[in-house]
This record gives sequence, C-alpha cells and structure tokens, in this order.
Amino acid sequence: MKKKIPSGKKGAGLRALKSKAPEVAKRMGYKKGGGLYANIHAKKARIAAGSGEKMRKPGSKGAPTAANFKRAAKTAKKR
Repeated sequence: MKKKIPSGKKGAGLRALKSKAPEVAKRMGYKKGGGLYANIHAKKARIAAGSGEKMRKPGSKGAPTAANFKRAAKTAKKR
C-alpha cells in the first residue's frame, strides 16, 4: 500500500521525510562520524542480513572514488 503524500504546501512531505533522516540512518546501521569504511562495513552487514541491497560497482555514480579512499586513509586511526 502506497503512502499518500500530504496535501497542502508544496514540499511538505519532503520536509517531513528529511526531519526523519537521522532516525532512518540509525535504523539502517549508519553511525555519525563513522566514515567511509564504517559505512561500507555497515552496508555489507545489512546485505548479509538479507536487505536486498547491492554494493555499487567501482566507477558507478555514487560509488566511492580513489580520492575518497585516499582521504579516508589520511584520517584513519592507527591500531
């Protein structure tokens, strides 16, 4: 069943969705300040749990670039 978009001011439904973004991100396993590798790990865990998501192919729109990985390596904590 599709949810009905609230009538009234244009974009009211979008604002309501954006206000719930932190809750949705938390439910999906994203952590604030987790970084690139934490988000990759969280997505792989969701995929293993059967979410139906797929990892993006290298070079596709929205996939991390080589520059993203270099920047993440600079800020990585030493173990």
